[in-house]
Amino acid sequence: MNVKLHTPKSLKTGSGMSSWRQFLLSLFATTVSIALTFGTAAIIDYNKKQSEKREIVMMVMYDMYTTLKAAEKADSNIHRAMDIQLRIAQDTSQYQSLKYQLITKMPRLDYTETTERIFSSSIESINTVGNVLFTENVADFYRLRQQYKTMICDSIEAELRKTPIFYSIKEAIGIEYSYYGIASIEILGDMQHLFAECKQMMDVTDKELEAYQKQREQIKKALPEDEKRKDSIKQNIIEFQKKMYEANKQLKLEE
Repeated sequence: MNVKLHTPKSLKTGSGMSSWRQFLLSLFATTVSIALTFGTAAIIDYNKKQSEKREIVMMVMYDMYTTLKAAEKADSNIHRAMDIQLRIAQDTSQYQSLKYQLITKMPRLDYTETTERIFSSSIESINTVGNVLFTENVADFYRLRQQYKTMICDSIEAELRKTPIFYSIKEAIGIEYSYYGIASIEILGDMQHLFAECKQMMDVTDKELEAYQKQREQIKKALPEDEKRKDSIKQNIIEFQKKMYEANKQLKLEE
């Protein structure tokens, strides 16, 4: 069986060197076009992944940042409660005026676990970030956050609920805030260290966090001012407790 190979007319004998050049130029142009097409697609895909990575990192870092701010406020309230206890112990005449402040200085660590669940339960998110040490640090941070809330904030709240600090000086100064203060310093210090490490390894600056925070605050401005409403309700409850205490004193006298 005879097979004939057909040579393009432009390359037949006698067509000249210019035809070869045209062919090579055409081949080169096609190759460059393919390379540019796939290269551009690869660059777009890479930039998209980098953008997704940065968004996940900033989301997690902001969650850690707000948690730290809340924990630092809780730590400050613990030390203020210690100061109140000391002032009462040194001068019991201040008991009536200071005892209600022990409630207002109750440490709290309120947070949502939305970001933690998204990051911790999503293999895709972890793979997108692509940093094992960062992932481990974030997991340790969230573990310490839960520990701080349970061992310190929730425990103090439970003690205040069951201890009649409004009726007895002994009870008011009996809560061991110093123990909670030491535990707070230890856990908070570890959380701050992990946060600083994460910032460094992911190259997150304070300016970026501030910009991200402002962006989130702009969204929150459209929502109801729940914090002011909560503070107002708390103040009303404290006033109610004062009035009930005075009423109970009067009833005992009448008996």
